[in-house]
Amino acid sequence: MVKRFENQDIEFKQEYVPDVRKDILAFVNASGGTVLIGVRKDGEILGVENPDEVMLQVAGSLKDSLAPDVMPFVSIHTEVMEGKNVVVVDVSPGTNRPYYLRDKGLRPSGVYIRKGSSSQPMTDEGIREMIRATSGVSFETARSINQSLTFDVFASELKKKNLEFGTAQMRTLKMIGEDGLYNNLALLLSDECPTTIKIALFQGTDKAVFRDRKEFGGSVLKQLDNAYEFIDLNNKTRATFSGLERTDIRDYPEDAVREALLNCIVHRDYSYRGSTLIHIYDDRIEFISLGGLVHGLTLSSIFLGASVSRNPNLAAVFYRLHLIESYGTGISKIQRAYASYPVKPVFETAEGVFRVTLPNRNFVSKASPSSEGEETNRTHLNRGQELAGKEKEAILQTAALHGQISRKEVEELLSIGSTKAYRLLSSLCEEKKLKPSKNGRDRVYLAR
Repeated sequence: MVKRFENQDIEFKQEYVPDVRKDILAFVNASGGTVLIGVRKDGEILGVENPDEVMLQVAGSLKDSLAPDVMPFVSIHTEVMEGKNVVVVDVSPGTNRPYYLRDKGLRPSGVYIRKGSSSQPMTDEGIREMIRATSGVSFETARSINQSLTFDVFASELKKKNLEFGTAQMRTLKMIGEDGLYNNLALLLSDECPTTIKIALFQGTDKAVFRDRKEFGGSVLKQLDNAYEFIDLNNKTRATFSGLERTDIRDYPEDAVREALLNCIVHRDYSYRGSTLIHIYDDRIEFISLGGLVHGLTLSSIFLGASVSRNPNLAAVFYRLHLIESYGTGISKIQRAYASYPVKPVFETAEGVFRVTLPNRNFVSKASPSSEGEETNRTHLNRGQELAGKEKEAILQTAALHGQISRKEVEELLSIGSTKAYRLLSSLCEEKKLKPSKNGRDRVYLAR
């Protein structure tokens, strides 16, 4: 009698148990191996009474509980050993790793790998590394570790554009891979997106005095909306007058803010685990995106019009939602927004990071001596604040009369644009005089 031992590629099972799937999973995620059912742990052959039934149980368990499909890499048959029937499950290395337990998902409790003579759960980092190794260099096309995704925000945005949302549309948008599973593009658009945008608001021109901090999560579409609203709330307006004509100049051109923010979301490298960072100072806003430039590009080539998208499928989704007009035009739009001003945006890159700095068009250093013109501008600014106070009072009176008010109603009430209407409403919310309800374009503001 030949003495048998469990090792890196052999596992013994005295009888069929559902947990045999973990050992098969560990083999298909590693270098393959064999499970012998009907053999005791010490190597003694016991055999099984009904090998056909056991083979059916194994096959059924694998089909129902493992994903992606492992059956092309599994062979189940019966061999006679020492006059007894033993069910042999030969497992080859899978080509679509990592494979996992459907009821556990792509997490340590659901992904096993063979180590020595035991099957052990993988770490989160091990799972991510296996995905990278088997999916190529594209983050957005790699399989998502999280397969329990919801798309409430994304579905709502598509509905606003009169676009349908379902499995067929997700395949068209390349959110589902050939294995029928969600990829990382779906993860970014889902409500469970793990990356965030962190915004810090500082007093002055350095980080000495901190004023506020926000972190926005959820779908990248929700992050885009929330981050823009926060920046817009802090994008002040300076009023100047020429005779009876008033001119309002915002600290930062809205088009430049929008393009810098879109650049952070669409072109960052999401294989980095950190957050996108936005720092707001008195004299500038810095947008810091992880990943740097796509390999092979330089700042000079970008200024010459070269464009290579790191996340082309995500860019295509944003294009379909009319959030971007065409590829590779963001930096030129930012530059045009500052064309008539002496201060200019700054674009910088280093290994693993890209930074866009938008200068404040209205910033005057406290160290600079006051001039007659600056004093006049401050007077006009005070007048603008007085006008804003009257406009806020009109909004509050209307909200109190009807119980709520929308941005569209404010636009009609005061004959102003949507940006100013939003700014006034946000200010009233910050002052605790109104309370926002609902999200996106359905948002209304309740009287307190």
